[in-house]
Amino acid sequence: MKLRTFKKGIHPGENKQYSNHIPIEKMPLPKQVFIPLQQHIGSPCEPLVSKGDSVKTGQTIGRSSAYVSSPVHSSITGVVKTVDKFPPPLGMRVDMIHIEQTAEDDEWDLLAVPDNWENTPVVELIKLINEAGIVGMGGAAFPTHVKLSPPKDKVIDSFILNGVECEPYLTSDHRIMVEQTDKILTGMNILMKILNVENGFIGIEDNKPDAIEMMSKRVKDLGYRFQVVPLEVKYPQGAEKMLIESVLKRKVPVGGLPMDVGVIVNNVATALAVAKAVTEGKPLVERVTTVTGDGITNPKNLITRIGTPFSDLIEFCGGLKDETTLVFMGGPMMGLAQYDLQIPVIKATGGIVCNTSKHIKLVEHFPCIRCGACVDACPMYLLPTRLAKLTEYKKYEEAEKYGIQNCIECGSCAFSCPANIPLVQWIRVGKMRVNQLKKKQQAS
Repeated sequence: MKLRTFKKGIHPGENKQYSNHIPIEKMPLPKQVFIPLQQHIGSPCEPLVSKGDSVKTGQTIGRSSAYVSSPVHSSITGVVKTVDKFPPPLGMRVDMIHIEQTAEDDEWDLLAVPDNWENTPVVELIKLINEAGIVGMGGAAFPTHVKLSPPKDKVIDSFILNGVECEPYLTSDHRIMVEQTDKILTGMNILMKILNVENGFIGIEDNKPDAIEMMSKRVKDLGYRFQVVPLEVKYPQGAEKMLIESVLKRKVPVGGLPMDVGVIVNNVATALAVAKAVTEGKPLVERVTTVTGDGITNPKNLITRIGTPFSDLIEFCGGLKDETTLVFMGGPMMGLAQYDLQIPVIKATGGIVCNTSKHIKLVEHFPCIRCGACVDACPMYLLPTRLAKLTEYKKYEEAEKYGIQNCIECGSCAFSCPANIPLVQWIRVGKMRVNQLKKKQQAS
């Protein structure tokens, strides 16, 4: 039977063989952590602690009064060394809380959980998910409690659990689907109860046969009515709009959201975090992160605490090879190259990819040859080369008219460009400038 998929897209090398067969391993507790006060889309948190304060694991240390935000928690038991600006994985220096471990004891400050979540009012479950600081863990980091509260005029009839993990190299979602299946399904059940939907789908790319088999088996064993949907291996299959098209044949309108076609999508790691929060009272203070690539000595899938420096994970995996040239947070398609390995793991850190020059080549850029390869690849039906050129010439208003805000920054255009033009990088700059112009106009 032909596998479901979407139109356009690309087929980069998967490179998942480094870690897709390696069971999840637990990292030792870090001696120090750096917790950014903004690890989510929305308003940054204000610190609730100051230098010298003692904190417990799971204690809320940052919060915002804004609705679109998400609290942050201490990931170790220790003492606050400072609240200051440090470099994060995403670029500009941001406010972080530096905590130093004071003892080997891992004393948790757990959330109050209901005796039976199935009988708990939806509003209480959403409040608990918010208090746990859960955000989209597939990379977007959108606050989950906001996504679970669609406007009343948006009728949601379907829920899709995203187990695609289409980004090359990354295998953290793959491993949790194999090893923590029941908790993920519990999280999915909780999310569907909150949304009051009965149609549940689990999308998984066909390059994860063991995950498809395990999820299908446990769905059947546990008596759930979810449908496991094997998908064609194609990038960016895991993007929300592409996934909805593949699974349900519904097209999200230009400038629209999944809720506009009656769908909510959540990542498998997000569902796992929801299950831990609602059934165990654990805030989001740890996640599974893949450390992989041909530039790391021993690739692994690790349970690591939020705020742990990248250097700790790399050292735990045997260190970098001498010929390693680049380290990414995330995969090579949408990830960001890092200049400092002291940056911390954040809620959206699905992987740390370490590559040698054999896989990453610094190439010369050439003028556009008008071949249209980027147009053929773009899953959002945009004109990437035009958007990049408009940005380069600072014609931001015209770029907005051509739909630059609809770009999902998947990198398919840059990957397919024979002239090696950094198209997605130009488009990111253009989107940032358009947003800056809008803010300035609103302010005036």
